Amino acid sequence: MFKSCRAALDYANKEKNRYLDVLPFDRNRVVLNSSEDRGSSMGDYINASFIMSSSSESISRFIATQGPLPHTFEDFWEMVIQHHCPVIVMLTRLVDNYKMVKCGDYFQAEDGPREFGNISISTKWINSDTSLVLRLLEVKHIESEELPWCVLHIQYPEWPDHGVPRDTLTVRAILKRLYHVPPTLGPIAVHCSAGIGRTGAFCTILNTIQRILVGDMSALDLANTITIFRSQRIGMVQTLEQYVFCYDAIIDELEDLISESNH
Repeated sequence: MFKSCRAALDYANKEKNRYLDVLPFDRNRVVLNSSEDRGSSMGDYINASFIMSSSSESISRFIATQGPLPHTFEDFWEMVIQHHCPVIVMLTRLVDNYKMVKCGDYFQAEDGPREFGNISISTKWINSDTSLVLRLLEVKHIESEELPWCVLHIQYPEWPDHGVPRDTLTVRAILKRLYHVPPTLGPIAVHCSAGIGRTGAFCTILNTIQRILVGDMSALDLANTITIFRSQRIGMVQTLEQYVFCYDAIIDELEDLISESNH
């Protein structure tokens, strides 16, 4: 397997991986543009993979990625700008209950802009309800005349690592926000800590719902969807519990959509 992850194992890139057993395949890894702004030492590598099940313009594409590390914050935001990601879905806490760091703080900028290399991010607004924290962030190259890129950051901190939420309500609240995001805008960036378990489950749920809504009944074969996703990033949907949760969330959401359409 690791023969197909040569870029990830390159000496210059090894330290950019949060976990050495979760690496992107060369064939569908996200390749960052090299530019003078970024400096030649930055390279084109980020631990992130393009994830898709079809080329249909009505189905969202994803970038599945790890929780950024402090020295990859600039790379992460460069990726968001380059690929015009309209939304970032964050399915982890920064630190878990055992004080283990699961993700670096690449997004909180309430007290004014934060700068990562040549990139500045600022928070336009924050809306936090009981289970989600929503932020509208503006991202831009500091030296550029281009307009800032606006991205909706949706954080769901209570989805446990390697586990599943107690119910499907919060995951489905994220889905309902994403229905209003045209898939043609750009890929949705999704991450947890490693970018495979919770990330894989979320991508599977949204992908399946979207395909069913456009009449693609092959979407009912979740095992096949997950097999496709695993061919694009190792370990997508890590546990049996997460696999069953995908079914629960899809069934709950379809029942909800049917009941809404009947009113």
